[in-house]
Amino acid sequence: MALSVAVQMDPLEPINIEADSTFALMLEAEARGHALWHYEVRHLALHEGGPGQSRLRARARPVRVQRIPGAHHRFGAETTLDLGTMDVVLMRQDPPFDMAYITATHLLEHIHPKTLVVNDPAAVRNAPEKLLVTHFPALMPPTLITWDTMAIREFRDRYRDIIVKPLFGNGGAGVFRIKPDDENLASLLEMHFARSREPLMIQRYEPAVRQGDKRIILVDGAPMGAINRVPAAGEARSNMHVGGRPEKCTLSARDREICAAIGPTLREQGLIFVGIDVIGDYLTEINVTSPTGIQEIARFDGTNLAGAIWDRIEAKVAASA
Repeated sequence: MALSVAVQMDPLEPINIEADSTFALMLEAEARGHALWHYEVRHLALHEGGPGQSRLRARARPVRVQRIPGAHHRFGAETTLDLGTMDVVLMRQDPPFDMAYITATHLLEHIHPKTLVVNDPAAVRNAPEKLLVTHFPALMPPTLITWDTMAIREFRDRYRDIIVKPLFGNGGAGVFRIKPDDENLASLLEMHFARSREPLMIQRYEPAVRQGDKRIILVDGAPMGAINRVPAAGEARSNMHVGGRPEKCTLSARDREICAAIGPTLREQGLIFVGIDVIGDYLTEINVTSPTGIQEIARFDGTNLAGAIWDRIEAKVAASA
């Protein structure tokens, strides 16, 4: 089954081809004979429409990819692409999850599900990383989401050692550990709320993070692989963007319990490619916008998660034909 695939992502030129999950998906698509186009969100346009045309178009370029550093892509001539004629659109731009991101999900709803958008744009809009997880409170560490500085202070008084993070951030940016003797909480809150109207997420610090923050990849609700990300010395964050060290790991009984609890919801909402974060016994995030980790998992245990994702995409396209 040869598919036409438009990839909505950030610029292709500067990506790390040894780590980027979108690049791995593109390599797998090309190996299967699918035709690829690349465009950025800023090239989307919703038109008045016309006979035989969808309303959503993008200035896009056909692209070929290869795992050669410095020569990993080859673009064709730019064209105006009717996204309603594509079989698949991969929505893979990185957060922050802001109004621009939300607007893109609204635009993509004009073509989905006739054109399969992965992940489902309405579900992505309704399930940003740090909010979908709150629908599974039994799986989470103690958590607070609020604008209220008094509520934050009361949470800290109760749990003492806490993590403070922006609700719509990514890659570990803006994440702070506030220890019981740290005097900077008030200044941190003042700085955040002077710059942003968004609430903060506050969680109890889990010492188990020193043994790692597990990233588990689920494909259509089923766990398919995992890596453990160990924080660098002197660092509270385990994200690989900030020096976290990936390690081989297996799924524990608790990991499988978490996946079994959330899997049906992910499947029902059309969230085909999801990465969850687990620290010790607790689920901390459900990543649905642009999850990463599939190349690291492939290096450790040989699992072709890009292949598993495309298997599911192809099955969904075939079922709707």
